[in-house]
Amino acid sequence: MSGSFFCNNPPDGSWNPYFYAYYYKQWKDYKMAYHEHCWTEIMYVIQGICTIDVLCRNGQNELVTLRKGEFIILDADVPHRLIVEQDTACRMLNVEFGFIDEDHSFDASMKQLLAEEKALSDFVTSPFEYLVLSDPEEVYYVLKSLVLELDRQPVGHKNTMMNLLFLQLFARIARLREEVEMMREPSAEGYVKRCILYMHQNYDRNIQIKDLAEAVRLHPGYLQRIFKTNTSQTLTEYLTGIRMEKAKMLLQQTAIPIHELCDYVGVSSSQYFHTLFKKHTGLTPSTYREQTERRSW
Repeated sequence: MSGSFFCNNPPDGSWNPYFYAYYYKQWKDYKMAYHEHCWTEIMYVIQGICTIDVLCRNGQNELVTLRKGEFIILDADVPHRLIVEQDTACRMLNVEFGFIDEDHSFDASMKQLLAEEKALSDFVTSPFEYLVLSDPEEVYYVLKSLVLELDRQPVGHKNTMMNLLFLQLFARIARLREEVEMMREPSAEGYVKRCILYMHQNYDRNIQIKDLAEAVRLHPGYLQRIFKTNTSQTLTEYLTGIRMEKAKMLLQQTAIPIHELCDYVGVSSSQYFHTLFKKHTGLTPSTYREQTERRSW
């Protein structure tokens, strides 16, 4: 049995989660005594504000203020305490878990996800005593769904849905941590990653180079140079590639009229969309859809 999520070479079966406690709690004017667990803990603030006092292994105290939508992950055996100041309140969702050698089918799923999801493999091989993240509500929805599923089952019982939610939870946390690291990373590669992320999230809009530069807070000329060096493509070429791949998916998987697809992929006109698509694929959009339909039959 292991309480920490961080292990470079886990033995077979060691990735199977066991949930020790999971609960909602409203705290008010409260100071907890220092304590530690031999398992990992997630403390998610739903409303209000609180302070987590962490006693690090170097003997130093670190005070972490958490507000609505923020959460802390505490590794196993890290002393800490919760403080909610007088005249304030904090509503929190807590989940505490470790790992046991039990269900090898889940272990295989976890290891497959680690192989496919670089953000997660980086996460579990980069130990920390605690980690604080601000959530765009993606983690919270998965976390509360996991707790609801746990409430529906007898204590200690697990099912497929529970396992899937656990995998999704840590994949989302790992991606969120990766995004934070990208924002902090001052290197050219970090700026390029942030730029690509912005493209994937905004390809349906009329994005100009100045918008990309503003999003990553760089001079447009400098951004263009480092982007070409790191990707061997210009910003425009890379963005067009994203748009055309999205168009291919929409042509294959949906019945959206071809003349409307330009609005879905951020191209200014239907005529220009046809030109770009044929240049990218060698086919017109209508021919591409027809060939895809024939192949599916």
